[in-house]
Amino acid sequence: MSKPPPPIVLIVPTYNEESVIEAALADVPRHLVERIIVADGNSTDSTVLRARAAGAEVLHAGHGYGRACWCAAMAAPEDAILVFMDGDGSDRVDYIERLVAPILGGTQDFVIASRVRGVREPGSMGWHQLFIGVVIGALIWMRFGFRYTDMCAFRALRREQLLALDMREMTYGWNLEMQMKAVRERLRVLEIPVPYGRRRGGCSKVSGNLLGTIRASGRLLWTFLRLAST
Repeated sequence: MSKPPPPIVLIVPTYNEESVIEAALADVPRHLVERIIVADGNSTDSTVLRARAAGAEVLHAGHGYGRACWCAAMAAPEDAILVFMDGDGSDRVDYIERLVAPILGGTQDFVIASRVRGVREPGSMGWHQLFIGVVIGALIWMRFGFRYTDMCAFRALRREQLLALDMREMTYGWNLEMQMKAVRERLRVLEIPVPYGRRRGGCSKVSGNLLGTIRASGRLLWTFLRLAST
């Protein structure tokens, strides 16, 4: 008897996304995605209620982007393939199948979307996001020999491999840490171009204001320097 395929679990960290979360989850391919886990960071609006209305399980993860992702991963089945995406409606959920197919097929371990290589809706990414992605990608290439073009949150890997990465960053350094450790630990990494849209409502907690951008950039730099020295 053949072994059943691993469950696909979609993980969506949120904080005050009441205006977009239902739309972001509306078109998730439920024939493919077994569970949707929204990991909420103490939203003060109706994000939690609307996420549940959209068919998601909700975890109260506390503050921290990485902490939310980690808590949701711990709640997933041991054999799950985890797909991470933001809850602002900018990621194309119809591309989930393209992220997980190489993992299901056994040809890749870590698949990450690249907004830079895909078609971007005007206004969907600021110049500073593109610039930071290029700089970080170049630094990772110089240190580890693999060139990323983006730090997009839309990505997939097996839960067991995420645990093996021994993630430590519980804030905005989470995505970068995952990417750096994936190449350091010699996972088979694939970057695929994806279309990317503007957020469907609300304001970005990072790129939507100067202070948020400065804080996130500082955290990324600290994360890179810490990991590059090990």
